[in-house]
Amino acid sequence: MIPVFPHAMPVEGFVGGLMIGLAAAIMLLGLGRIAGVSGMAARATGLADTGAPRVVAGAFILGLPLGALIVSLFTGGVVTRFPDSPLPLIIGGLLVGFGTRLGSGCTSGHGVCGMSRLSRRSIFATAVFMGAGFATVVAMRAGGVL
Repeated sequence: MIPVFPHAMPVEGFVGGLMIGLAAAIMLLGLGRIAGVSGMAARATGLADTGAPRVVAGAFILGLPLGALIVSLFTGGVVTRFPDSPLPLIIGGLLVGFGTRLGSGCTSGHGVCGMSRLSRRSIFATAVFMGAGFATVVAMRAGGVL
């Protein structure tokens, strides 16, 4: 019998989720700020004038790739696949950036921080981006891309 999720790592996913929730709670309780990545990135780069202190936002954003690097050093890394051309990544990045500005936040801001505070706007935004993600996967599978 072939497992349904051959690469599932429930313990790691659970621990990662706890760590994300803990980081969001520390940020909210400690600084009174939402730990949304797009808002932190905007603040760290000077695109936004409000939010967490710029040094905190910069440390938060730098911690994302540094944390991944540290984990990969201890675990041997993860297998990644990228397109041959950087163009799809650039287009995808621009679309994500546009979407986060249009939606007043990103998945971490709405999905983790906003929903935990029962924000109606965040619940709606999360339902929309999850639905769009599901539809994209269905369309890509139907088109033979996945």
